[in-house]
Amino acid sequence: MVRPLLAALNQHGRYAYRAPEFQVDHVVIGGGVVGLAIAHALAQRWPDKSTYVLERHAQVGQETSSRNSEVIHAGLYYPAHTLKARMCLRGRELLYQRMAQWGAPTRQVGKLIVGTHDDYAYLARLHAHAASLGPLAPPTELLNGDDARALEPDLAPSMAHALWSPRTGILSVHELMAHLAQGLDTLPSGETPDAEIVHGTSVVRLDPHEPPRSASKRGADASQEGWVVHTRTHDASHAQTDALLARVVINACGLNAPRVLNALMAGLRAPQAQWVPMYFAKGSYASYRGPGTEHVRHLLYPTPHLGAGAHGTRAVHALGTHLTLDLDGHARFGPDLEWLDAPAEDADAEDALGYMHDVWETQLAPSASEAWLDGMHAAVRTYLPGVQRAGLAPDYAGVRPKLAGPDARAFQDFEVLWHSSRALGQQRVWQRALPASAAPSGVLVSLLGIESPGVTSALALAEHVVEGLAARVWGDADPRGRARRYVDDVGPAGLEAWA
Repeated sequence: MVRPLLAALNQHGRYAYRAPEFQVDHVVIGGGVVGLAIAHALAQRWPDKSTYVLERHAQVGQETSSRNSEVIHAGLYYPAHTLKARMCLRGRELLYQRMAQWGAPTRQVGKLIVGTHDDYAYLARLHAHAASLGPLAPPTELLNGDDARALEPDLAPSMAHALWSPRTGILSVHELMAHLAQGLDTLPSGETPDAEIVHGTSVVRLDPHEPPRSASKRGADASQEGWVVHTRTHDASHAQTDALLARVVINACGLNAPRVLNALMAGLRAPQAQWVPMYFAKGSYASYRGPGTEHVRHLLYPTPHLGAGAHGTRAVHALGTHLTLDLDGHARFGPDLEWLDAPAEDADAEDALGYMHDVWETQLAPSASEAWLDGMHAAVRTYLPGVQRAGLAPDYAGVRPKLAGPDARAFQDFEVLWHSSRALGQQRVWQRALPASAAPSGVLVSLLGIESPGVTSALALAEHVVEGLAARVWGDADPRGRARRYVDDVGPAGLEAWA
């Protein structure tokens, strides 16, 4: 049984509470593709409001975002009416549109999901499901084996059926993130928004802000509601932190997102059984140079029971070991699926920033044993028999944030949770909307379990979050947000000196 990690920011009390010294409208925790997309959308919608992305690494996208297949998913697999389905379908179209506007390359190469005679029922169900997904439903076509081999002549003779998905594509995630970051510097109009990425800075503590009781009338518009975000720069002394008062906090730090939400649960002395569990699933990729893929022009996905890879039947929790192409036409295989066990909780496992040691930090290289490569080769040969073992080489690995372990049978959706800094103790952990009594400020939005198709869904998730903030925080009457300002005395309205 895989053990989850139950961990929270400042779990062992290393960082004491500090009164806020600066104020900011939006803090986005995490500079991955989802965090950048949300920050970009905030800066475009409300350029006069301050938006700061806090990224603990020296560059953006160093964890999950830069370690995936770089596929624009069509949205075939997810149950209708789930958030994951809606975000993938909408995000797919936004990606193609925005990348074209930016002049960034994408290729709508399409993909074939291939199977044997025994897989026809699965492929037929997938075809019918795709057709039922509404106005943005991805087109699909059922093919027999000969028709599939007309598209991909290297397919195994045993591949008797296939589902063709022409709307699937590929992109460069690094180019996507670069354009999102650029949008924080300059608007299409040439105007400069009040937005910035702050690198090398970790969030180490989060607390709801309690406004002074004496400011009753001035605080009646919730202008003093918010969150105290404690940060530490990596070149600062161990004890040195800064405290910011943020009207809105976006928790988009991927693999560590549950730590932020769990910190609030710990502050309320909620038992660990009520915390959000953290599971980690490693996926390794192999590059390929050799015969057997000379004619491949599309992405090739096996049905889930095919291509399980070195970890056998556990790969049914993923989509099998598939073939993807990059924008230069190079083939790679993967990912497989390997569940990582969390370490036993131990105060000595804290790093210098007060985190428990990230279980996945040492897992960012492929499992490059001969047995792993043998298993990858065996999986691939079920549908591409000409692939040679000697042409496979370890490439890279990524770790996916999971909210449920390998024994889970229910579909795991994306989770976008909303919390108010007011009356936090009366709110639920798994809260998908703000309570009616919530103040129109002091909002925490947590994005949890954003694994595949996270890149495809990023722009739609950003749209979803911004629409929620427009409805409950800033309002649509003044889209530039000039009317509402802080009225308390918490430092300057901007972070130029701090950042």
